[in-house]
Amino acid sequence: IAIIVALCIGSNYALVSIPNLKAMDFFIFITGFIFGPLVGAAVGFLVWLIYGVLNPYGFVPQVWVATALSETIYGLVGGILGKWTASMEFNKNHLSLIVLLGVAGFFTTLIYDLLTNLAYAWAFNVPLIVALIAGIPFAIVHEVSNTLIFGVCSIPLIITLKKFIGGERFGVRK
Repeated sequence: IAIIVALCIGSNYALVSIPNLKAMDFFIFITGFIFGPLVGAAVGFLVWLIYGVLNPYGFVPQVWVATALSETIYGLVGGILGKWTASMEFNKNHLSLIVLLGVAGFFTTLIYDLLTNLAYAWAFNVPLIVALIAGIPFAIVHEVSNTLIFGVCSIPLIITLKKFIGGERFGVRK
């Protein structure tokens, strides 16, 4: 868990100059997919507990709690999909799985963005509609990039990790 948390935090700092482009969400999703929803959620929560305090954009307690709780969505959904697809054989040309993972990336990110915008509105006493409208450009980047990252990168990484840690029992032939 510590290595994955460090990877997530490091990736956030590496991409900090590009607002809302995050490999962290993807890594948390994949953690849940491979190790289950509880481990995925725990990693998501721990990442934001640490990164939120050391966030280069500043520390706001209400937003920090909201992001830590909201980030668990990626690990939970990844874990649920991992269990649901456990009997499937993975290959890089599995179009329906690519679409499913991309859609999962979109909707988990949409939920995350809505929850964190709600926390922002509450923390800064901004009307929710104003916070949502102001967040549209950031949400578009976040949702589109996560849709693409989850759709394009999930299967190759899942295949690689499953071969490394378990092979046949995960539906991946060596």
